[in-house]
Amino acid sequence: MGLKARGAAAALVLLVGAAVPAGAEEAFVTNQPANEVAVVDLGGTEGGPPRLLARIAVPGQPAGVAVSQDGRRAFVTSPEGKTLSVIDTAARKVTARIPLTGGPLGVAVAPAGSPVYVADWYGARLLVVDPDTPDAIRTAPTGASPSGLAVTPDGAFVLSADRDDDTVSVIDAARLERVAVIPVGKRPFGITLSADGRRAYTANVGSDDVSIIDVAARAVVGTVKVGSRPYAVALAGRLAFVTNQYAGTVSVFDAETLEPRGLVPVGEYPEGIAASADGRQVHVANWFDNTLSTIDARTLKVVATVHVGEGPRAFGTFIRRDPTP
Repeated sequence: MGLKARGAAAALVLLVGAAVPAGAEEAFVTNQPANEVAVVDLGGTEGGPPRLLARIAVPGQPAGVAVSQDGRRAFVTSPEGKTLSVIDTAARKVTARIPLTGGPLGVAVAPAGSPVYVADWYGARLLVVDPDTPDAIRTAPTGASPSGLAVTPDGAFVLSADRDDDTVSVIDAARLERVAVIPVGKRPFGITLSADGRRAYTANVGSDDVSIIDVAARAVVGTVKVGSRPYAVALAGRLAFVTNQYAGTVSVFDAETLEPRGLVPVGEYPEGIAASADGRQVHVANWFDNTLSTIDARTLKVVATVHVGEGPRAFGTFIRRDPTP
């Protein structure tokens, strides 16, 4: 499953510094062996450097994370603890820990804020959770070893990267039925949708490439070679950014023409990656360096690095924009 462990550390909620300005963006970074989620101010409206704001204890070696579209909650999977933790992002505290079965890893949340979809690595299925009434968990079939998840902007479909089948499953969110299976590269792990939901991008760790899927046609329309062991993809403007775990780099290509645009050195063993809302910055969690790197999407250079804690993975949509005006 790639659920790596490098020791464990006790984690307490630790508030650091002043409040974040309204409209600022924050990262909710899962530090897996540290059993915590680190909250990082990504610069705010003043353009300052990233800074650590809080550590929130989340047991069970948390890995996957999905921040709701309204920014009010973050949902975190703990593969070893077999739970889904619900975090109140403003209060910086866990408000619920929902027991799950199997191997919960990837997680995504519907645009409306519910339900939450969790990939069960061992069960070849989605676990479908209403976080407010979690007693009746529903399921939907996927391929083998579902990893990354993405929900279409209208909430109608869930896409699952099924690593051990080399496919992407398309699940009807209303009927919870698998309505399409799309062959992609080898060992797809992370999956990302464009803002309009027309294209999906899978990071294929076994073939060192990215598959580009036309979601409506349910077919691969392009493939781009990247670095060694790509993990996840972020989109910023018309550029795609891909973390290469074994290379310590981020590959950049044009999402429209699929032409390469550059290679950005980051920390050791980069994994989770996400873009700011304005597309000006891309943030990368570096597992072995215990850092979060910030890339300027225009110059393709790292402009800031902040230590976040032991073993950051940040697998999923980990950036939250403050919903207050």
